Amino acid sequence: MKTFGLSITIFILLTPSGIFSSSIHDPEHVVQDVHRSINASRRSLSYLSCGTGNPIDDCWRCDPNWENNRQRLADCAIGFGKDAVGGRDGRIYVVTDSGDDNPTNPMPGTLRHAVIQNEPLWIIFKRDMVIQLKQELVMNKFKTIDGRGASVHIASGPCIKIHFTNNIIIHGINIHDCKKGGSAIIRDSPQHVGHWEPSDGDGVAIFGSSHIWIDHCSLSNCQDGLIDAIHGSTAITISNNYFTHHDKVMLLGHSDAYTEDKNMQVTIAFNHFGEGLVQRMPRCRHGYFHVVNNDYTHWEMYAIGGSASPTINSQGNRFLAPNERFRKEVTKHEDAPESEWSHWNWRSEGDLMLNGAYFVQSGAGASSSTYARASSLGARPSSLVGSITTNAGALSCRRGSRC
Repeated sequence: MKTFGLSITIFILLTPSGIFSSSIHDPEHVVQDVHRSINASRRSLSYLSCGTGNPIDDCWRCDPNWENNRQRLADCAIGFGKDAVGGRDGRIYVVTDSGDDNPTNPMPGTLRHAVIQNEPLWIIFKRDMVIQLKQELVMNKFKTIDGRGASVHIASGPCIKIHFTNNIIIHGINIHDCKKGGSAIIRDSPQHVGHWEPSDGDGVAIFGSSHIWIDHCSLSNCQDGLIDAIHGSTAITISNNYFTHHDKVMLLGHSDAYTEDKNMQVTIAFNHFGEGLVQRMPRCRHGYFHVVNNDYTHWEMYAIGGSASPTINSQGNRFLAPNERFRKEVTKHEDAPESEWSHWNWRSEGDLMLNGAYFVQSGAGASSSTYARASSLGARPSSLVGSITTNAGALSCRRGSRC
């Protein structure tokens, strides 16, 4: 969690409903559904505002009894991952053991035992824990990992794998110093043990999966990416996270040749990209990406980049460029000559550029309907980004009081 002495502005907020849909629809239909949800939620949930201006936080953090209403969090999602219900409709599973002694036959009470179960589960933690995994944590569908009320670190080993599954929520976890894992036998369900290839050392690796929401996590210093989403993954929201001390932060899209990522839709909202970051915040390929109301305070090479003609809709962000003269550009059009990338649809709308920052737009005009498929929520004014992102990262929630 990070703190700043900034003023807070009060206004009516919105939070789309968390109605589950197991299928992945055409991107245009997804956008229509998003906007219907936004309009309905503005009417039905605005009275819950705590006045932070962050629509996710104002949906649940007002409640001093959040500990007994944990699963309500699933109804607070926004953006393309808004239908990720996680373990909302299942029972609470309490992790009591920080160990990971046997990835093939995990012990009850461990995080690995929880995430491989077939039933929906909302997973919480009995106490503060540092979990050092021996192999990647391969998740089964309909799971929420909820770190609220404890300080939970997944660190210093292989980390989280979301592989050909759906409906995953990861909230309130510190994920850092993730390492590559070797070839291994890992249990991914009560009935199945499989051979897994060596892992890359990502913080969270999303592979061929949908309806994913990663919220209020603190991520840093992993061997590969902090969050990577590839191989046809879609319906993803990455929100309220605090990213620090890392080179290649976020990859969205497997390769230029992998055209199955052309329908990928990802919302990146209310995050703080902080100190010690170099590039890929995110790096996009093929799909549709809504980058909205994030705070970019550090980059060494560039902030937002991509190749293979992704559609990037940057709205209401705050970009503070580094002092170095030749590092002011927010964007990087990669692996193509200007004659090609000039046709890619990248726009900046309402972004605040500080210290000489500039965004190189390309493709269709800013008002073009082309960006409808890369629009997932209404952007707040960039002047509010400081207050909206003040609490980015894992929160320090105390039971019995507002979080």
